[in-house]
Amino acid sequence: MSTDNPGNRTPAVDDLQEDTMSTPTRIPPTELTGLFGAIVKIASRRMLGQVPDSLGVLAHHPALMRASLGIGRKIEALDELDRNLASSAVMSTAAYIGCSWCLDFNYYKAHNDGLDEAKARQVPNWREASVFTPVERHVMEYAEAMSQTPPTVTDELSAALLTELGPAALIELTAKVAFMNMSSRMNVALGIHSEGYADTCQLPPLETRATAAGPASTSAPEPQPPDTTFKAVGSTS
Repeated sequence: MSTDNPGNRTPAVDDLQEDTMSTPTRIPPTELTGLFGAIVKIASRRMLGQVPDSLGVLAHHPALMRASLGIGRKIEALDELDRNLASSAVMSTAAYIGCSWCLDFNYYKAHNDGLDEAKARQVPNWREASVFTPVERHVMEYAEAMSQTPPTVTDELSAALLTELGPAALIELTAKVAFMNMSSRMNVALGIHSEGYADTCQLPPLETRATAAGPASTSAPEPQPPDTTFKAVGSTS
């Protein structure tokens, strides 16, 4: 993690304070064309009611868009890891990196998939929230540790998760966090922000982390995340 920013804050997380749905992407979206583009537009409108700006940006590079969507669908379909744990993992990754689009979309997705949305809305505040089990905390600690540069996953934390989840689920957790790192970092770099999906479902705004991180568990030395005092994604206030 860069030490160039005062208070160990990252630009991506700071951007969430100023994030609005009207913020333009750094590369203007373009039209999705051809058969694949038509399929993507139909699927997007069925799922979201619109074609996300993120797809319009990726449409400048159709081969990359196809590859990204393809691997995303395959990783999403894996089922060795409990779905609620997977949701917590990817949301905590997005919160750590500062991708408001990913947080908003995955909160909306948790609601639509019948997952525990009460816990999902607490993910950005997981260190302070009292609703999470020790396993859930280990999963989110692992996601944050993987997302640091360089990663800070310890033998102790990995061993704890291996016991709690088993090898296949731990490998799947690692892959889902890795893919969310790719997606989140691309979105932040390209200026892709929340488009208010959770807000359209009238979901309560995501909780925010208002204090410095405290110990999440006794299984491993605690990674030091950035100070993430940011406006709740999906909130219009």
